Amino acid sequence: MMLPAALHDALTAPESLTVALSGGIDSLTLSAAAAIARGADGVTLCHAVSPAVPAAATTRVHDFAAARGLTLKLVQSREFDDPSYRANPVNRCYFCKVNLYGTLSRMGDVVAAGTNTDDLSDYRPGLIAADEHKVIHPLVAAGMAKSDVRALARALGLGDLAELPAAPCLASRIQTGLRVEPEELHTIDRVETLLRGELGNITLRCRRMHGGWEIALEGAVFDALTADRRAALHDLVRGAIGGDLPVTVQAYKQGSTFVHV
Repeated sequence: MMLPAALHDALTAPESLTVALSGGIDSLTLSAAAAIARGADGVTLCHAVSPAVPAAATTRVHDFAAARGLTLKLVQSREFDDPSYRANPVNRCYFCKVNLYGTLSRMGDVVAAGTNTDDLSDYRPGLIAADEHKVIHPLVAAGMAKSDVRALARALGLGDLAELPAAPCLASRIQTGLRVEPEELHTIDRVETLLRGELGNITLRCRRMHGGWEIALEGAVFDALTADRRAALHDLVRGAIGGDLPVTVQAYKQGSTFVHV
């Protein structure tokens, strides 16, 4: 199919191109568009393997690349070796992206990220790291918001991928100021996978808060749960997490782990 002209131009301008592929709908759509604009041999996909990346995202990326004959490289971005990242300050995302984009930039290609125009109105310290490493944002160059990205994904035949809920990295589930621990990220991934098995592919978060664990479910889903069903989900999560920290189940609210200090 024909891509939007501005997107096509942004994707074909670099002599060589690497797409930072997280496994979310934005970077998946960008990767599919890059393969159309440049040909399958004209783009490299890079996916960071890390405790902060859900196992399902890595599986999704593998399947996506294999189905389209695209080159996929797995990289270790080493953010867990960075004490500034592990401390989980308000700008943790900056330190994550500094490590990721530094790793990708050393590979030599121009790096493209799946940033869309909606992201520009949010607090995104990772965009500072992107600027520092001269990362390009083709979806922004094409004026595409999240709804436009989903529409393009459908047009490109990405099927169910076009409806993927937004799912930032697992470290975003750790409340600001709590140290980022790989073991807790594995717990978060395990609990969210378990809950999706129970509730389907909805928006949900397993969050580690200063006071314990919080399970946040898509508002309409949470409201429809009976008291017995909520109690059963609580017990299911309690068993999966272990320990003695309290667990609460409530409606999803964006940004609940973020404390701007």
